[in-house]
Amino acid sequence: MVRPKNNIRKLTKVGGSKSISVVIPVGIIKGLKWREKQRVEVKRVPRGVKITDARSKKRVV
Repeated sequence: MVRPKNNIRKLTKVGGSKSISVVIPVGIIKGLKWREKQRVEVKRVPRGVKITDARSKKRVV
């Protein structure tokens, strides 16, 4: 399966290399109706990572 190039992102070290961040395209964030500084929950799943809204459990794939 070929992935579109515009969906490939780099991981970046943040705050003394204790955390890593990834930039999510603004179109995806707007589509989920998320806002800046909104709380999200990150969980490890068998084939990757799952990010959900901390309140409504809206899923990101």
